[in-house]
Amino acid sequence: MALLPLVQKPLTPFPSSNFSNKPKHKAQMSLNFTRRTTVILCPIISINLLSEQQNANAFDFRITVPDQTLEEAEDGIQNHAKNLLKVKELFEGESWKEGQKALRKSSALLKQDMYTIIQAKPGKQRPELRKMYSVLFNNVTTMDFAARDKDVPRVWECYDNIVIALNNLMSRLL
Repeated sequence: MALLPLVQKPLTPFPSSNFSNKPKHKAQMSLNFTRRTTVILCPIISINLLSEQQNANAFDFRITVPDQTLEEAEDGIQNHAKNLLKVKELFEGESWKEGQKALRKSSALLKQDMYTIIQAKPGKQRPELRKMYSVLFNNVTTMDFAARDKDVPRVWECYDNIVIALNNLMSRLL
């Protein structure tokens, strides 16, 4: 008997008096920007964005700086090559993040120096030097990924390949 009154009521999901097609303005929230607000906010936002530029910790893929001379590249290449090989100490101590940062920084500088020197070489020597350059920096990239994954055997395999490629390339460049 208790169910009888529930069954006799009409089954309407919404009462007809509350249903309408009119939009409700009470709960709506909107952002209305006027031209004045836009004119004021645009310069402020752009100044904030430009003043807070930071470089990410990743490889630097910029094109070689045209102001770098061959002499500057030759002077810096030895030091940058030594810095690239010094990452071994960081990876031996399992300082993965610091090792990656040092690897990226030294490889970017070395890459710029080597590119400048290769461009100064005669045209017939360049393809072979570019291939060696590519092998070196592909191993640097692979080592970076292996360090990110903390894959110790792969890191040392790449490091050995980097040493060999660097010695071959340095003997040809200088």
